[in-house]
Amino acid sequence: MFFRVIVGVDGDRSGRDAIAVAKVLMASDGHLALAHVHELTPVRGASNVYGPAEEAESLRLLEGERDATGVDAELLALTASSVGRGLHYLAETQGADLLTVGSSRRSFVGRVLMGDLNRAALVGAPCAVAVAPLGYADKAGAIARIGVAYDGSPESERALECARELAARHGAALAALTVIEPSPYASLIRGGARSEAGEEELAEATAALAALRNVEGEVASGLAGEELTHFSAHVDLLVVGSRGYGPIRTLMLGGTAVYLASNARCPLLVLPRQASDDADAE
Repeated sequence: MFFRVIVGVDGDRSGRDAIAVAKVLMASDGHLALAHVHELTPVRGASNVYGPAEEAESLRLLEGERDATGVDAELLALTASSVGRGLHYLAETQGADLLTVGSSRRSFVGRVLMGDLNRAALVGAPCAVAVAPLGYADKAGAIARIGVAYDGSPESERALECARELAARHGAALAALTVIEPSPYASLIRGGARSEAGEEELAEATAALAALRNVEGEVASGLAGEELTHFSAHVDLLVVGSRGYGPIRTLMLGGTAVYLASNARCPLLVLPRQASDDADAE
């Protein structure tokens, strides 16, 4: 569950989509903040006159979004060298555990599409990040089914733990998908041996999912990004753990998360990699 949530807004529908997702993910006693970051231009820079003017403009925009959506939220205005850096700075200084952003305006309605600004917000974030599909605010409903990308890794175990907390709050069912990707060396293995290895992997994955308590498990064969995108069309929220390797507790997108951030058909929640213990973090 998330208690301190920052929403990046920019005055258009994508910001309101992000607010709608934040309301779904935030704890009932959580703290919500709407943030607008003004990007510095090379020509004007950050003069003493320019900064206050931009801040006042941002606050007017934020007040309008707060009134339009009816949320109880703190307003945060910042001028920074980039939107991504500004949102990361606010998330870190405010102690946020979740940052939510909307999708690119070029996205199809109902589908996530990561634009340049949203990519900047996602990569290197100091907390979990949720991405709202375009148009989500217009059709947001009950969270009845939460999906998890699961492969038995520590990242997927944490994603499942988070999904369980959210499911308990919403009274939602849990579904987990394990994707078995083809081996790059499959063509070098004889047909019978390749079939045997595939069946063994399938059996292991099926058994691992069956052992999960109160989870509807499914195994698919193919490319993880594509299979999880298909899976996302049948859930109301998809939770994944980041497999990108950067600083501990910093969100670095792996290949599958990048694909989902451009193709998911429901809100996407990406959790940063965590240290398994204090020794691992050092």
